[in-house]
This record gives sequence, C-alpha cells and structure tokens, in this order.
Amino acid sequence: MKKHNFSAGPCILPQEVLEKSAQAVLSFDDGLSLIEISHRSKAFIDVMENASALALELLGLEGKGYKALFLQGGASTQFLAVALNLLEKRAAYLNTGTWSDKAIKEAKLYGDILEVGSSKEANFNYIPKGYKIPTDADYFHCTSNNTIFGTQMKSFPKLDIPLVCDMSSDIFSRTLDFSKFDLIYAGAQKNMGPAGTTLVVVKEEILGKVTRKIPSMMDYKVHADKESMFNTPPVFAVYTSMLTLEWLKSLGGIEAIEKENFKKARLMYSEIDLNPLFKGFAATADRSTMNATFSLTDDKLKVSFDAMWKEAGINGLNGHRSVGGYRASMYNALPLESVATLVDVMSELERKA
Repeated sequence: MKKHNFSAGPCILPQEVLEKSAQAVLSFDDGLSLIEISHRSKAFIDVMENASALALELLGLEGKGYKALFLQGGASTQFLAVALNLLEKRAAYLNTGTWSDKAIKEAKLYGDILEVGSSKEANFNYIPKGYKIPTDADYFHCTSNNTIFGTQMKSFPKLDIPLVCDMSSDIFSRTLDFSKFDLIYAGAQKNMGPAGTTLVVVKEEILGKVTRKIPSMMDYKVHADKESMFNTPPVFAVYTSMLTLEWLKSLGGIEAIEKENFKKARLMYSEIDLNPLFKGFAATADRSTMNATFSLTDDKLKVSFDAMWKEAGINGLNGHRSVGGYRASMYNALPLESVATLVDVMSELERKA
C-alpha cells in the first residue's frame, strides 16, 4: 500500500530523489559508492558547488554577497553559532515556540538577550504582534515556522540591524524577499534532504565583526573561506539535498511549489474548520502552510480515528507531546493526493459518528 507520509521530520522526499540517491550509494564515481569517495575528489566538489549555487539561485540571492554553507550539527548547533559569530553585547529574540526558546537559551551564554515578544502564555498558539526591536541590538532573531505548534510568520520586520531567521521547517516553501535576511539557517530534514546537514545562508559582510575568538568549527567565516569543506562534509546529505534542489528547480522553483503548498493547506484547513469533530490549535491568522495542528472535539473517537488513518496508509500524524492531538506536516514533496486521503478519512469519521 502507498504510504502517505505526514511525518514532521525527517520527512518525505521526492521519489525520484530517493531513487537517484539510492543508486549513488551503490555506484557514483568510477565504480565507487557516493559514501566511499573522497570529499576532496572532483566528483564531490562538483556536488558541493552545485548544491551551494542552487540554494542561492532558488532564494534569489545569486551575486548579492551571500554564501551558502552546508554544515553539520543541525539547527541546534546554529543556535550557538549565531551568537558566537554575531553577538557582541545584546540581541533581540522573538519567542514563538520550542526552538526559539532553545535558541534564546544558547545565546544567553554569550550576551544579554532581550525577548521582544512571546506567545508562551498561550502555549505558542499564535505569533506575537506589535513588538519593538531596539535599534542598538546586534541582531534580531526569529523562527519563521513553528513545527510543533503549527504557526508561521506571515511577515518580517524591516530593520537596520541584521535579521537572522531559523527557517528549518519552511525554507524553499514560499516566496519571500530573502535579501531582507542577513543570515538564514535550516536543518535539511524538512524540505531539503535527509538529516545530517544544515544549510546556512549568510551575507558575508556581517561576519568577522565580534571581538571574541571563535572556535574554528563554529566560525562561519572559516567555513565560508573553505567553501563548506573545512572538515569532512556529510556527503550523502549534501548530495541528496542537491538532488532535492534540482527537483524543485525543475518544477519551477519556489513560486511554483508555493502554489501547491497553498492548495494542500487550503484543503486541510477547510476540513478542520468545517468538520465538527475537529478543531485547530493555532490561531487562524498564524496557521502554518507546512504543519497543520488539530485535535478531536471528542476524545472518545480517538481509537476509531487512529485505526482509520492507519488503515488508509497514513504515517506520522500524531501531534507533538507539547500540543497533543494530530499534526499533518505538508512539506514540499507531499502530494496533494495525500492530503486528500487524510481529508477523506476525516470526512468518513464524521459520517460514521
């Protein structure tokens, strides 16, 4: 049976990407596996260069002074690296969920952190509005999409200080003016590839400004100067990310995939709102196109509903423990057909109830 993969991450990848990456593990360069070749070989250097160029091209940042780096340690390491590279005295952070909360914790090790807004009191079910960002802050940090709670920032402030954004769960999913951002980071395992690499897109002019000495592995400038090859890169994760970016480009880029993502989200949220057996968690104005969080209005139906969606071949629908209920993660590679299957199951539950 076909599986409909709503997992929040590691997540669904395009079928053609899975097939090509699997073949590369068997044979990639002159009879050698992708995971056997030297990362200094021309074959892999070409992969790294292509992946970096594709990332900048799709984001519309070619020739604008940015570097695309493929690093390790996940977005969680970037919580620390951002502060090490940019925080001199004080930074401003918007707290919209678990991951921004953790980013704040790490940044506090290196300077004063001003939490300019938070939705913690409502279990992060909305994006704060009307917050003020001090003009003397070293940078402003936000999280564009909150996977656990199903909220998403729909707009970003225009600033005279660096704008830093954790886009781990919605990068490459919607059109934005990415040149507004001075540093973007994203774990690959949502919309780009397998776990193991993290994309960091940084405007080079903001680096090298802090007075502290930065450990080499945490220094963005070191990685930029070495073209993401300061140490052995995660070759499989980078290669598979490159294939995913090629797939996205072949579809028409971010503008094309955004239209598909809106169709999926519209179908999903329409069912949540119209079906009396379900209720959404996130504030309507802040709903994520990537992660729809919802629950049953009557917990007595849980056993029946769980059996039905599993029977339909649906995977990864359980919500995070922080929220409970259900979470439908609708990343780029998830087809509209999968969302339609889930909606059919929800409608069938209503008919049977």
